[in-house]
Amino acid sequence: MTFRAAALAAVLAFATPAAAQQTPQADGWRHGLSLLGDVKYPADFKHFDYVNPDAPKGGSVRLGAFGTFDSFNGFIPKGSEAAGLSLLYDTLLTESADEPATEYGLVAESVRYPADFSSVTYRLRPEARFNDGSPITVEDVIWSFETLKRISPLRARYYHDVVRAEQTGDREVTFTFSGPGNRELPQITGQFPILPKRWWEGVDAQGRKRNIEEGTLEKPLGSGPYRIKDFAPGRWISYERAPDYWAAKLPVRVGTNNFDEMRWDYFRDTTVLLEAFKGDQIDYRMENSAKNWATAYDFPAVRQKRVILEKFADSQSGRMQAYAFNIRRDKFKDPRVRRAFNLAFDFEEINKTIMFGQYVRIDSFFFGTDLAAPKAPPEGLEKEILESVRDKVPPEVFTTPYRNPVGGSPEAARANLREAFDLLKQAGWTVSRGPGGKPALRNAKGETFTVEFIYGDPSAERILSFYAPALERLGVQVTQRLLDDSQYVNRVRSFDFDVITMGWGQSLSPGNEQRDQWGSQAADTPGSQNVVGIKDPGVDALIDRVIYAKSREELTAATHALDRVLLAHDYVVPQFTSLEDRTARWNRFSRPDKLPPRGSMFPTVWWWDAEKAKAAGGRS
Repeated sequence: MTFRAAALAAVLAFATPAAAQQTPQADGWRHGLSLLGDVKYPADFKHFDYVNPDAPKGGSVRLGAFGTFDSFNGFIPKGSEAAGLSLLYDTLLTESADEPATEYGLVAESVRYPADFSSVTYRLRPEARFNDGSPITVEDVIWSFETLKRISPLRARYYHDVVRAEQTGDREVTFTFSGPGNRELPQITGQFPILPKRWWEGVDAQGRKRNIEEGTLEKPLGSGPYRIKDFAPGRWISYERAPDYWAAKLPVRVGTNNFDEMRWDYFRDTTVLLEAFKGDQIDYRMENSAKNWATAYDFPAVRQKRVILEKFADSQSGRMQAYAFNIRRDKFKDPRVRRAFNLAFDFEEINKTIMFGQYVRIDSFFFGTDLAAPKAPPEGLEKEILESVRDKVPPEVFTTPYRNPVGGSPEAARANLREAFDLLKQAGWTVSRGPGGKPALRNAKGETFTVEFIYGDPSAERILSFYAPALERLGVQVTQRLLDDSQYVNRVRSFDFDVITMGWGQSLSPGNEQRDQWGSQAADTPGSQNVVGIKDPGVDALIDRVIYAKSREELTAATHALDRVLLAHDYVVPQFTSLEDRTARWNRFSRPDKLPPRGSMFPTVWWWDAEKAKAAGGRS
């Protein structure tokens, strides 16, 4: 399950032999839940193994953000929310980073559900508090769930099968589902932020009634480890550690949230952002540019070891990053056209020429996990699942595994372009001479094939500078448009684009979020992750097979089938990824000796190291 590119990723245990060890208490209550087997930590555990329980509290960290912000309300599909808002709120459950698809109680001390997965009940901790000292109540939980489901199209689809939330005890809330068998629902109902009902239904300092359906720059009341300290709209925001954070000593929080202050500064230019890091205005950055990683970090502080460059593996999540077509537009409805665009994308040459060979090509919507469709025809349970929708899926999924075109040489590039020409001709597009004698692709009506790539990050231009000429050789008239952050977000949310670069994150336990990514209902819902506009009965049926899988084996087979069908439609031109996170930091911080394979986990489990900071210089 994923709620956004890094957001919701938790689940409930399947009935596998390993999961049988996860025995609930006699009354059915459990302290933790896992999809992939038994939970690692017992009910009386003291802290996660990947934290330092004695990590000192103090210091500060400065981070950089690209773009701008205009709201502290991150629950609505409009406006640009500030970075770090998740620090303000707690949830019923929180994930364990060294176990895939596993969560433990945070606001909830325990959880139970019936054998048919038709509902779930959470019991709240009596000590749970908002940051003003008021208790977190069942009423707050119910109001938060109902409100967020109503105002957020994304959550409305994610929680589509949760039909009711009600109080069933002094500290108990029960969520009832539309039917049995949706095995992840008991846990994903523990993933939404819990908001203070009385605050959001109250008035601000000027006596104006608050409205959770509107953006706001009023500092909100939360229950999490941090609260907003100060900010300048659109420019920077700082958070301070809540001095009386109610959950600070809970096992799931020990050793985390160690900084007294965290600050994000915003930049409208990625080059300026990098220079701000080199000038010691930012402490830490993830480097997503191969060129920068190869060429931009040879400066004195690196050679003096005052700046540390380090890579971290992340093997607990899957991903698809791609040029995504808007198939709501007629010119992209034919899959042969979309495949022709893929044939024009010479990844091997791009990787060699401008990316220093640092990337691998993505060839799955679940790339990097065992949920990616095998590179062989389907067999066994996966084939049975595909047979059940044979009349709804492309016939080639039964015989021909998906392959990206391979370039890297002039001969291969020419062969790919010839194949692309043939596909475009089959789809009704032919080449004629356009202005200046350049080739122009036209359909039977005489309309030219134009495509606009919009993007918010200037670094996208480097890739398009290689890709666009190949499309133009096919006769496509290419326009590239760099937009400011607000314009870009609004156009993507309203599906006002030809092609964008889009990323979808995946956990090891896909489920209800697949409806928002590929489901027909999401295709016409502004702000959904179904930016492509997929409305396909075969895809919808396979999404349901994933959601209602009865075992890990069935989940894997159903996800393989879904991946195979999505790929066969050529909805996207897959791009590339690195198998490691590239990070750079000023050497003022320390971390536990052994981290789980979840990337750097900065700043969650790191802490300010006064001795290192003194040696690094620059600030205290």
